[in-house]
Formats: sequence, structure tokens, C-alpha cells
Amino acid sequence: MSAPVVLLTGGTGGAKLARGLADVAGERLTAIVNTGDDVEIYNAHVSPDPDLVSFWLADRIDARGWGLADDTFAVMEMLRELGDEIWFNLGDRDLALCLRRARRLAEGVTLTAAIAEQAAALGVTARVLPMSDDPVRTTVQARGTWFGLQEFLIQEQGRGPIDDTVFAGCSDARPTDAVLEAIATAEAIIVGPSNPIISVGPILAVPGLREALAASPAAVVAVSPIVGGAVLKGPTAAFLESVGQEPTSAGVAAHYGDLLDGFVCDERYDDPHIPLLITDVDLSTPPARERVARDVLDFARSLA
Repeated sequence: MSAPVVLLTGGTGGAKLARGLADVAGERLTAIVNTGDDVEIYNAHVSPDPDLVSFWLADRIDARGWGLADDTFAVMEMLRELGDEIWFNLGDRDLALCLRRARRLAEGVTLTAAIAEQAAALGVTARVLPMSDDPVRTTVQARGTWFGLQEFLIQEQGRGPIDDTVFAGCSDARPTDAVLEAIATAEAIIVGPSNPIISVGPILAVPGLREALAASPAAVVAVSPIVGGAVLKGPTAAFLESVGQEPTSAGVAAHYGDLLDGFVCDERYDDPHIPLLITDVDLSTPPARERVARDVLDFARSLA
């Protein structure tokens, strides 16, 4: 098999770039995806980021930006009618997918295998790999109280100030052999335009991941999630500020530090420590996604 193009990703921006990279790299794309967002609810195992990437790659993402296109919500509506407090919405087909994943995990299948089965059923030809088969759960301390990540984002609407972020279980987690092989044999390694703290942070916190990236002969290039000087979605600014970084492309690059061999953004600034590619990083349309993917991949190849 040809050398893979590896994308470390989570969240909407990373999923959009994955879709563009699929147009450029095809089956060589391997997305290593954050699972710190995972949650067990409704007797289902929900993996928001692997599902988001899979739905985008399958061209089945809903117009809302999450969930399966044209899904219905009859189960959630009925649970509310029965008196349940429903704060985490899942579409009916989305719920079916997550129930099946929970069953497969209970049968002893790894998370990697369960997600691969799902991707194949959706017609996805790129590889979608969870960062680890071991459970990691992101928790956030805000205003003096600890929350699970989904509770913080949905029930608390991401309201800061954010005091701390912890990846529970991460010290006991290990990257899978598939993840390590993809990194070791990659043509290019791209860090998606995702929240650096809660979408990419859990991936990099898995013991052995940073060392694998450093040992890979491929260049590691990050794409800024800051577009036109602003965060397009989610509390990225609050999370960056919580670790002492400005919510700018320069702040994102500084957060990643010596992990990177190159950085892609649309803000021109002086950085003597790292090569920059200044280009439009808007991912709102299919042509834009393909153009950004091609530019980023060419840049990474030039740095290898």
C-alpha cells in the first residue's frame, strides 16, 4: 500500500479537511480521531468525532453540521413524552449506529474494529482510526465545577472561564498498532483545524503518540482553526486562553510548539521558529476543501 496521508483530527473543521483530503489522497487518507468526546448514554456508545469524520467522508453529514443527513428524532421525542430529561440529542439512525457499537464492544470487539465496520457500511474507503482502543474521557473545570465534556458543551453551552481540562484515563491508554504504523509510514502528517485543547489535545496526550510523531520521517504540519481572525465554531478561544495562549493563529502555533515542522494559516505574522504557509483556510465549500487539502499536502511534502 502507498504511504498514508495521516490526519490528526476532531471536530467540524477537522472533519471538513478530512473530506478535502479524501478528494486529494483517496484511500491513502488515514484519519486518527479524538475519542475523548465519547460518552455512554441511552445504553449506546457515542463516538462523536469518529462519527463526524465518517459522515463527512460518506457525504452523509446533515445540514446541521452533525449527525446523519435527514435523520429523524422519534426516539428522543418519545423519551421526552415519557418524562425523560433529554439533553443529548441523537437521531434515530445515529442512535441505531451507537447501539450497535455498544453491542459490538460488549461482544469483545475493539473500538477500532467497530468503527471500521461502520465506515465500511457507510461506503467510506479512507481509514478512520480511534486514537486508542482504551477509554479516555475529557473533563472540564469551569467556574469551579467539573463537567464531562458533553455536559459542558451542551448543558453549560461552553461558558467559561475555563479553569482546567483533564483527559481522564489517558495515562493508562495506549495507541493502537494501526495508529503507530500509520504514523511511522506516513507521507505527511497533518494536524487538522480543530480545537487544539479538546480535539487534538487528547490524541497528543496518549502516551507514545508524541514520540511516534517525532520519530516519523514525515513532516508534521498543522492547519489553524482561526479563519479571518476569528473562531468559526465552538469555545476554541476560551480553551486557548485557559492554557495561556491568545486565540490567534500565532497562539495555536505556540501551543503546539516543537511538535510542528510547519504551520498553515491565513494570518501573516513573523515566526522565526517554523516555516509558514499563508493561504486561505476557509473550508466552507467542496472546492475550497479540496484546494486547502492540496495546498497543505504539497506544503508538508516540501518540508519532508
